[in-house]
Parts: sequence; structure tokens; C-alpha cells
Amino acid sequence: MTWHNPGITFTWNVCNFATLVDDDCILSTQQHFAKKKTEQSINQQKMESGLKPMDAEQLRENAHKMVDFIADYYKTIENFPVLSQVQPGYLRELLPDSAPTHPEPLQHIFDDIQAKILPGVTHWQSPNFFGYYPSNSSIAGFLGEMMSAGLNIVGFSWITSPAATELEMIVLDWFGKMLKLPEEFLSAGKGGGVIQGTASEAVLVVLLAARDKILRRVGKNSLEKLVVYASDQTHSALQKACQIGGIHPENCRLLRTDSSIDYALSPNVLNEAISNDVTSGLIPFFLCATVGTTSSTAVDPLLELGRIAKSNDMWFHVDAAYAGSACICPEYRHYIDGVEEADSFNTNAHKWFLTNFDCSVLWIKDRNALIQALSTNPEFLKNKASQANLVVDYKDWQIPLGRRFRSLKLWMVLRLYGLENLQSYIRNHINLAKHFEELVAQDPRFEIVTPRLFSLVCFRLLPPHNDETCASKLNHGLLDAVNSTGKIFVSHTVLSGNYLLRLAVGAPLTEERHVNAAWKLLQDEASALLATL
Repeated sequence: MTWHNPGITFTWNVCNFATLVDDDCILSTQQHFAKKKTEQSINQQKMESGLKPMDAEQLRENAHKMVDFIADYYKTIENFPVLSQVQPGYLRELLPDSAPTHPEPLQHIFDDIQAKILPGVTHWQSPNFFGYYPSNSSIAGFLGEMMSAGLNIVGFSWITSPAATELEMIVLDWFGKMLKLPEEFLSAGKGGGVIQGTASEAVLVVLLAARDKILRRVGKNSLEKLVVYASDQTHSALQKACQIGGIHPENCRLLRTDSSIDYALSPNVLNEAISNDVTSGLIPFFLCATVGTTSSTAVDPLLELGRIAKSNDMWFHVDAAYAGSACICPEYRHYIDGVEEADSFNTNAHKWFLTNFDCSVLWIKDRNALIQALSTNPEFLKNKASQANLVVDYKDWQIPLGRRFRSLKLWMVLRLYGLENLQSYIRNHINLAKHFEELVAQDPRFEIVTPRLFSLVCFRLLPPHNDETCASKLNHGLLDAVNSTGKIFVSHTVLSGNYLLRLAVGAPLTEERHVNAAWKLLQDEASALLATL
């Protein structure tokens, strides 16, 4: 008997197996396979004869096949080019121009995924994915997603599924305690945590809360005077939040940083900018600091910045989307010292905390600030628990009304792995990045551009004869060369006008051998590139 899974063919000779047992067992084995074949035939007939979108037995059978497909994908993930090698528009040539009229077998869809979809996927879970920042998956996160999809609740208010609201509150209190956040961020007080889709959503909702809070004090007509502050290394999500929130573009101050302070925001520069704006009649109202910037993992000095924000009655938000997860380790917790001065704090569990996308965790000290900015209360949503202020309704902490049961996957991660394993996971990636940093430092053709703090290494290939005019082109060429091989994927950034490469360790499957192979490839491609000059 033979059956197929993508990439692997399984063969089991029933006759050979049967010779090892008696006749009754032979009959039993044959009856078993006959029964299974009949069940599969019946299930296929059900699919073809009429729509039964949630039949328990069909779910059981097809979900097993899907799990097998995904498990086989992970077993063979290193066989794929990490960066998709397709050209724009490739898929339109491979798929029909209209949806099917009649149902198609699941195996045909699997075949299409294997032949048509996977070639167009950049494999973020590959152990050779070193670009951007990681987007973690795990068995626990996957199981949590399965359960969330299975229950398929829309938990916008407590009454729509009390467990969804209450589990989110509890799990985010657990996570907050792991990070040793101040008690004001926990749900027992006036604050609490909420799961947003991304850090972009998190910074948007707190900026809206801060905007409305200041406008209640100074008047709605003062919107054009409101000023936002951050470093020029802050994620571009802040600029988008300002656009959505009606903050005038010229009032979004992205203050310059440089290598002398490792690209962190200078308190002196901030003070000077605030002083100039106040003198000009403008109103400083929002400061965003970053722990682990996108380009280089720079860490802004939270304590000093927080005190400046407080003295100027500004909202202080801390974006620790990437590096926040590392702060569950005692030796890295000091990077968020000063968070007690913050009004809000955000980290992405879906980046480096083994929780499948999306799961961006936002804590806030004053939940009423969010609720006042985002709450709506139409008649059709009114209920006794909400009207009596006995419960949290997370619809009032976010932009959309509907929300998924995302806390399930974070709960599964915390329970199935535990704090000690999660700390070891983080430390392993940091050690692998340190190993890569040491390899780069041993080759005089390369230089480390910024200090490594977590699991990101910023480096570049030095131009021959120190000719900086060709440095950017040289490193751009190196990036294209290594990525076009499909063997690894790295990304780039620009700091102080210099084009450089970023290698971020963080995929769950990455081991030292993958880091070594990545460095070998970088060296080989660098040698080939330099030989052409």
C-alpha cells in the first residue's frame, strides 16, 4: 500500500507485514484498511454531494492531513531557497482566472501548494533566515492557533466569550511579571495589558490616547500645535500613527542620532528640541523611546527620557517590539530600567517569544485613557456586565471591533515551555550572534559597525584602499550575491550614510552550523566580488 505526502512517499507492504501474524490478524488488518477506505470514500462523497463546512469527522481526517503536510514542510524546510526566487506576477500565470464551480479534492490543493505556492514563499522559519527580525513559530504557538481557529470566537466584549477576555488579562499579567514590569501595568490596578496585532497598532492606539488626553486639557483647536518626539532610528510605524492621528508632519520630531552614542536618543538633544518648541508656542505631548531599534538594536536611555517626559507632562511610550523578550533574562533586564517612568510599554511575542504571528503585547498604566479615546457604545452591544463596569471590554482598547482569541497561543507557550526554557532559548540565539560577531571580527576585510547587544550583528565589507565612494555599491552587491543563492537570507540598513548588512539570529531551528555556513557563504561571495574590482 502506497500513499503520498508532499516531498515524501510512504510505502507499507501489508502482505509482508501480515506474514508475521496469524490468519485472524491478517483478516483484521485487511478489514481495517477496507474500513478506512470505505470511510475515506464516504467522506469524499460527503464533500462532493453537499456542503458540510464543519463536519467533525471530515475535520478530523483533513486536519490530520494538514498537520502531516506542515510537519513534512518543516522536515524539508532547508531544501527550499530561503528567499523566494520568483518574479512579480508569477502566480497569475499558474492559477485559473476564476474560482472553481465544483469542489476539488484536498490532495489537489496540497499539490498546488507544493508546486505553485511554496516557490513564492520566503521561508521565515528556515534556520537560514537571518533577515529583518525573527517571526517565531513553535509547536505550542501552532497548537494555540489551532484551538483559536477551532473555537473561532469574536471576543470584542467580555460577554461574547468571558474566557477570552479573562485569559488575556491573566496571561499578560504573567508576562508582565516575567519582565518585572511595575505593578501599575498589571490588571489589578488602573492599567493592564492587551494583545494588539502589531507594534504599529500599539503605538497608534497609545498616540490617540495621548492626543485626546492633551486636547481635553488645552482644547481641540490645538491639534495643529501638538508635537511628537523620537529618534531618527524609531520605527516608521510612529510616522504612520502621526499621519492617522492628524499630527502635522512637520511636528513629528525625529531627532538625529549618531555612532558616538551608539544611535540612542540623546536626552540633551531631546531637551533642546522641547525647549525650542515650547518657545515657539507648540505643545510637546508624546515621546516614543525604543529598546532595540530596527536598524541596529540601539537602546534609548529610558530613565532620563522618562523624567524629561514627566517634567513636560508628555505621554512616554516604550517600543521594545524586538528586544523586550530578552528582558525576561535577568542579565538583560537592565535594558528596560526606567520603564517605571513610562505610560505604555510594548513588545512583540511573535518576534522572539515562540508565539506565532500575530501577538503584540501592549501594557498601559491608565486603561481609561485608551477607553476614552477608542470606546463606542452602540445599543446592540450593550449588556449588563459592561454597563455596570464590572468587566473589561477589549473592543475599547483597540482600533477594530472584532478580535481573535490570541491569548490562547501565548498561554500555551508559557505553559508548555516555562520561563527557564524560554530564557535558554533567548540566550542561545544571543550566543550564536556573539559567535558570528567573533567570526566577522577575525576577517580584516570586514568590520563590525555597531556594538552587538542582543542577537543582531551589523557589519560591512570594507572597500579596497578605503575608497568609501564604492562602499555602498560593494555591500549592496554582496547582499544581492548571498541572497540570490537561496542558501541564506540577510537584510540591510543605512547608518550615518553607510550601507551595511544585518544578520539577525532568531529562527527556532537555527543552530551553530547554520551560522557557520552563513559566514562561509558571505566570505566566499566577498572574495568573488573583490576579485572583480
